[in-house]
Amino acid sequence: AQTSAPSPLAAVAVDLNRYLGTWYQIALYPNMFQKQCASDTQATYRVLGEGRVEVLNRCRKADGELTQALGEARVVAPGQLKVRFAPSWLAWLPFVWADYWVVDLEPGYRYAIVSEPDRDYLWVLSRTPQLSAPDDAAVRARLLALGFDLQRLQFEQHRQALSPAAAAPAPKQ
Repeated sequence: AQTSAPSPLAAVAVDLNRYLGTWYQIALYPNMFQKQCASDTQATYRVLGEGRVEVLNRCRKADGELTQALGEARVVAPGQLKVRFAPSWLAWLPFVWADYWVVDLEPGYRYAIVSEPDRDYLWVLSRTPQLSAPDDAAVRARLLALGFDLQRLQFEQHRQALSPAAAAPAPKQ
C-alpha cells in the first residue's frame, strides 16, 4: 500500500495574551539553528505592539554557558506567526521570516505543539520544565494524529533553572 504525504497542517486559534510569557522546550525535531543548545531551552514572548511580539530564546550550551537569540514575530492569522532572528535591517527580505504555527494547544495553555504547514520543524513547549505523565501521553497521541514522526523527536533536558528573562530592549526599527 502506498502512503501519501499527510495533508498540510492547520494552525489553531490562540489568545496571544495567554500565550505570552515563558515556555520550556520539551522536545523538538533537531535543526541547524539550535544545534549549540544542549539543555535548558526556553522561549519568552512579550508584546511589542502593532501585532508584533518579541521572542527571546535562551539555552545552555554543552559547556554550561548561557546563549540567547532575540527575535521578533508578527501575527499573520490566529495561531500563525512569522518569526525572524535576522537583524532588523534585513526584515524587508521575505525569506528571513519563518512560519511559526501553533498546531495544537492544551485548553489551559499548559503545553503547545508548534510547527509549520509541511512539518519540517517541530517544537513541543510547556509552561513547566517537564510534562506530567498524562500531558506527555496526550502530546504523543496528538503528534501521531497530526502526522509527526516520533522517531525524529529529540527530548530536552532541563537541569538548571535559568534566571527569569530580563525584559530585553525593544529591537531597533
